[in-house]
Amino acid sequence: MAEGTAGYRDILKAPHAARLLTGTLIGRLPNATAPVAIVLFTRAEGGSYSLAGGLAAVYGIATAIGQPLLGRAVDLHGQPRVQFPAAVVSALGMVLLAAVGIGALPLAYAAVAVAGVFTPPLEGGLRALWPSVLGREDRVHRAYAMDAVAQEVMFTVGPLLVTLLVSLWSAAAALLVINVIGLIGALSVVLSEPSRGWRSAPREAHWLGALRSPGLLALLGALFFVGLALGSITVAAIAYADDHGQESVYGWLMAALGLGALIGGTAYGARQWAGAPERRLRAIVALLALGYLPLALTPGVVAMTALAALSGVFLAPAIACAFIVVDRHAPSGTVTESFSWLVTTFGVGAAVGTAVAGPAVELGGTSWSFAVAGAGGIAAFLVLMTTQRVLAVPARSKGIAVAIPGSSENDRNGAAEPGFSSGREA
Repeated sequence: MAEGTAGYRDILKAPHAARLLTGTLIGRLPNATAPVAIVLFTRAEGGSYSLAGGLAAVYGIATAIGQPLLGRAVDLHGQPRVQFPAAVVSALGMVLLAAVGIGALPLAYAAVAVAGVFTPPLEGGLRALWPSVLGREDRVHRAYAMDAVAQEVMFTVGPLLVTLLVSLWSAAAALLVINVIGLIGALSVVLSEPSRGWRSAPREAHWLGALRSPGLLALLGALFFVGLALGSITVAAIAYADDHGQESVYGWLMAALGLGALIGGTAYGARQWAGAPERRLRAIVALLALGYLPLALTPGVVAMTALAALSGVFLAPAIACAFIVVDRHAPSGTVTESFSWLVTTFGVGAAVGTAVAGPAVELGGTSWSFAVAGAGGIAAFLVLMTTQRVLAVPARSKGIAVAIPGSSENDRNGAAEPGFSSGREA
């Protein structure tokens, strides 16, 4: 573990690494907090859980449409020309929502749709930058784990920040402040030297883009259900807090979930793993599903907080391992698009989970909404089990570059494994 901790410090000491990681996390704050911010805003305006879930679902669907398209634009035109303009338009969408409220529902739905479509693909962009910033394949894989941990911390801290802003000012003010902070983060990333200098590898012209990879499609199917599980927990935790008459309970549950992800992700990234990452991902997702199932018992606050922490332990490792699998199955020249598909599929799953958990609370109570999380975990595992053959070997079709040992588009030290290929500096 000490060696792994030293490895994390080594990554953060690399030129530009800390800035890129911090800027990306801050820039993604609006996206990380959108589901809970929309729910709290809608409830503050007098809307129902179902309406809140519907708005969140539209945001998620819009993100699903926008992320891969923007990711492909980044691969074709570079990061600065796409990322920051998209961040500005997305923020304006949330400003519109805060201004019109839910009194004019068509405008409210249009506002969240605009915010979702133009959410900048900062996460996919960071994955594409790591090879050129860190060089060695082992450092890049460790960075994926560190990134996953930081992301889960953000998904924990972000909602807590939203609830704090709501309590200090209002739900509308929370939307505005979060999006201003996000713009600052996006600007920090696109002004950095690696972002300005990065160019994608040559790509084969194909209308399907990254989706021509069967392995990537299988992975996206599994990660959709992982996202569904996590999204349902967000709404279920709010309902659980309402049941116990304490808003602070929601904060405790989200903090415990983040703590579990922090512990699991840090431990996962602190060691080198042997064997195919596809097989390892199946085992991790199985454990993740087992961690979600007990949440439906909805015991007392102390026990529930412990269960929330346990359910988070395998989340960051699952995401970090998925990053590696994406890198092995992404067609050459589509790295940002491929990672953006993963991000957006996860986000769509989270939005669907939010939308499903809302009616589940109203129909069967809080335990039903937590049961959605368990069902999502099981479904993710089943997808990975039924697509073992597709995921067994990274598929590289005609016209798709194959990275071989001792040769990589990014690895100047020749340390990359087969299938490790992300992009190149100009």
